[in-house]
Amino acid sequence: MDSDQRRKWKRVNNSGGKIALKLILSFRSLTLGITSFLFILFYFYGSDRSPFRPVLRASGFTRVFPNLLTDDYFRGGGKFLPLVIESRVLLPDHLLLVLSNRVQRGESFECVYYPQLGDAADVLDEMLVKLAISADDYQESKSIVRCELPPVNFSAAADLRRTGGEVVEGNWMRSADSVPDWGKVVYEAILDSNTVVVLAKGLNLKPHRDVNPAEFRCHFSLSHFNKQDSFIFTTEATAAAQEVVRCLLPRSIRNNNTELAEGIRVTVSRVATASPALPSVAKVYNPKSHGMREEGEAKYELCACTMLWNQAAVLKEWVMYHSWLGVERWFIYDNNSDDGLQDVADELNSLNHNVTRHVWPWVKAQEAGFSHCALRAKYECNWVGFFDVDEFFYLPRQHRGSQTQLPGQNSLRALVSNYTDSPTIAEVRTMCHSFGPSGLTAPPKQGVTVGYTCRVQAPERHKSFVRPDLLDVTLLNIVHHFKLREGYRTTNVAESTAVINHYKYQVWDTFKAKFFRRVSTYVTNWQDDQNKGSKDRAPGLGTEAVEPPDWRLRFCEVWDTGLKDFVLDTFADVATGLLPWERSSSSASSAAR
Repeated sequence: MDSDQRRKWKRVNNSGGKIALKLILSFRSLTLGITSFLFILFYFYGSDRSPFRPVLRASGFTRVFPNLLTDDYFRGGGKFLPLVIESRVLLPDHLLLVLSNRVQRGESFECVYYPQLGDAADVLDEMLVKLAISADDYQESKSIVRCELPPVNFSAAADLRRTGGEVVEGNWMRSADSVPDWGKVVYEAILDSNTVVVLAKGLNLKPHRDVNPAEFRCHFSLSHFNKQDSFIFTTEATAAAQEVVRCLLPRSIRNNNTELAEGIRVTVSRVATASPALPSVAKVYNPKSHGMREEGEAKYELCACTMLWNQAAVLKEWVMYHSWLGVERWFIYDNNSDDGLQDVADELNSLNHNVTRHVWPWVKAQEAGFSHCALRAKYECNWVGFFDVDEFFYLPRQHRGSQTQLPGQNSLRALVSNYTDSPTIAEVRTMCHSFGPSGLTAPPKQGVTVGYTCRVQAPERHKSFVRPDLLDVTLLNIVHHFKLREGYRTTNVAESTAVINHYKYQVWDTFKAKFFRRVSTYVTNWQDDQNKGSKDRAPGLGTEAVEPPDWRLRFCEVWDTGLKDFVLDTFADVATGLLPWERSSSSASSAAR
């Protein structure tokens, strides 16, 4: 077949694909019209006295016609679920696609890019296909796919197809759509009582302080805000700080059932400027409908939240150790890991450790992520701690007269729960000691608690457990601690009672990963030539990941084997000497006694 015949064959096939796509788009337009009508009807008639109360669980094609997207319908015929792209975002180092349905774990995808200009035939002939970087679950019912950044002169409105698939499942005409850049976009929205907390880049608010909420408005819609036929409802903001704006829900939803807000799109605008609302990929998420606790069930006393990237290797030690100390529930915010973190979480759950991995694809957004986590924990936990997987609480031996008392199981929970009924205390702070490589050149086989035993003498900073229901409405935090509701205060734990061993400066092969990216919004990346004297940097290091000749000997002023001795005495198997996190999943159930 010569090139002219091949091109003609492609165009014939592509024309058939375009007809099918037009039918699909027409069907989606019809469903959008129906849901918009219901939403408007609900808005105008949705008072407490109205006899008409439609139950609109959420917007979108998949919720109006759920039977068309079920596993039984598609897989019964030997087909996969369709790839339905609901949003795209240009992140600094990749293009993120958000799918409105779950895909199978292990599926492989290809990203399809189109030229920025050209007629239909040229676009389909000249499309570029590249293997996707990765795919993952997102929230409870969606998926994300990470694609390479679009090549020069190609649109960011990429589509997807399964690897080796013959037909691109998307619409090339979307190549003309605007794809929001990470510097200016609303990326998450979470329901909290009769308000919605919106997370956004591009507000340009100063860190560590709140601002006048009257400067902002929130806008709600069932469809994309750039569509001419989208119906938009506007509400006032009630709080604002950093990347967080809290707004009232539309009146009709407040007067009926706030859970009806789940799935509705939301964005933010400034009142005083003529600039349009921020681009948005956010739909309202309801943490109550996805929590581990049923309505009326007692809350967990002690929970923990962290954000990490490629630290699956140390997660078992961190969870197992702190579970023994009394942590009952784990919120793991996974910031684009590719080291099998979900497999480790699954193994921990098989051992009844109650771990939830929450995919957090947003870069440089740790403070907003912790605000998000605090709202999730609010419905499940009395206390939640925010600390990293290289930070371990240590409760030293208590000396009472001639008696020496070792910390017992659940001792951390008991320490924090002493303040649960306090009328004034809403945060418990613990100081940190920073440990160095301790002479090692390879990661310690028995874990960080046993391997690293030499530290800096003076304590550095602190980490906190907070009452998530007593935080300020702004959810303002500086990673280490939150702003509390008026009338509540912090208490500091004495170092003789509890400290945190922060294994901050580990062997070089582990430590150098910090140069890749810092997760905090307001902490400069180490590659950037800024704030070289900051405590967030390692003293004596520049902006490049070059190992100093004496790295293994640095940050060693005090030999401290207290936690090492405690771990070996308490957790090591009597017969084998193995620690619980060293054992295979088949034998790990015999945890420390």
